[in-house]
Amino acid sequence: MSQEKMEVKEETEGLGFFEKYLTLWVAICIAIGIGVGRFLSAIPETLSRFEYAQVNIPVAVLIWFMIYPMMVQIDFSSIIEAGKKPKGLGLTLVVNWLIKPFTMAFFGWLFLKNIFGVFISPELADQYVAGMILLGSAPCTAMVFVWSYLTDGDANYTLIQVAVNDLVLVFAYAPLVMLLLGVTDFNVPYDTVLLSVVLYIIVPLVAGYLSRRYIIKNKGIDWLENVYLKKLDNFTIVGLLLTLIILFAFQGDIILNNPFDILLIAIPLTIQTFFVFILGYGGAKLLKLEHPVAAPASMIGASNFFELAVATAISIFGLTSGAALATVVGVLVEVPVMLALVAIANRTKHWFPQKSKA
Repeated sequence: MSQEKMEVKEETEGLGFFEKYLTLWVAICIAIGIGVGRFLSAIPETLSRFEYAQVNIPVAVLIWFMIYPMMVQIDFSSIIEAGKKPKGLGLTLVVNWLIKPFTMAFFGWLFLKNIFGVFISPELADQYVAGMILLGSAPCTAMVFVWSYLTDGDANYTLIQVAVNDLVLVFAYAPLVMLLLGVTDFNVPYDTVLLSVVLYIIVPLVAGYLSRRYIIKNKGIDWLENVYLKKLDNFTIVGLLLTLIILFAFQGDIILNNPFDILLIAIPLTIQTFFVFILGYGGAKLLKLEHPVAAPASMIGASNFFELAVATAISIFGLTSGAALATVVGVLVEVPVMLALVAIANRTKHWFPQKSKA
C-alpha cells in the first residue's frame, strides 16, 4: 500500500462517530428541520422572535459554540508571525473582492436570465440575480471559523484573514453592490455588520483567550492540545447539526412551497461556490501555501456573510421579494456544499507543504 493511501486510511480510521457519518447526519438534520418548520411551526416562530438586525440570536449562540474551539487554539504571541506571511491574505483579498462578486453576477445572469429564462419571468429573474449579487459581495465572517477548524486550519491566520476582510467589507460592500445592481442610493445595514462582528468574533475570541490562559496556567499546554481540544471536536459537529435543523426549520414552508424556484436558484449558487473554491484552492497550490493556510483562505471566498445579504435584500427589495428568497436559498445551500468542500480539502492535504502552523 502506498504512503498516500496509508495516510488516508489512518485519517479515516481516526475519525470520530459523528465525523465518519457526517453526510448522513447532515441529510437527517435537513429533513428534521424541514419537518419541524412544516408540522411544528410554533418552534421556529418562537425562535424567530429572538432576532436583532436580521441576526437570529439562537442561531448565533450555536455558531458561537462552533467557533469557540477555533478561538481557543489562537496563540496571540504567534499572530504577529502569521501576519508576516502575506500570500494567503493577498489570495483571499483578490478572490473575495476582485473576482467573486463578478463571477456570482455572471453565473446568476447565465442561468437565471438565460438558461432558465423559460421558467422564470424577467422581473423575477432580475430579483433572483440581485439576491445572488448581495451574497457574492459579502465574504463569510462566522462560519469560516468552523470550516477552518474542520480542515485543521491555522487559527491565528484565519483570524487575521477574517478581520481584514471585515474591514474591507465596511468600505467596499456598498460600492460593489451599487456597481453590480446599477443602483445609485444604497445604505449598508451596519447594525447587522457590527452585531455579527461582536457575536462571531469578539465574544468567542475573548472567551477563547481567557480559557486558553486559564487552562495553560492550571493544566499546561499539553493538556489543552491533547485533552481539552479533542473533547471539543464533537461539540463543534453537534452545534453544526443543530444549526442545520434550525436554519431549515425557519425555511420549511418556503422550501415546500417553492421547490422548483429554489432548485433553479441553488444550481448557480452551488456552481459558484465550487468555482470560487477551486480558484482559491488552485491559487494556494500555485503559491505553495501550507494547507492550514490554503484551506481557510479558499473557504472564506467560497462561503458568504448570509446575515448581511438577507438584511440588505429585505431593506432594498422587501421581505417577500425574489431577492430575499435568493439570499435565503444561499443559506440553505451553503452548509451542505461547504461540508463537501471541507471533505475535499481534508482529502487533498498531501497536495500542500505540511509545515508547522504559524
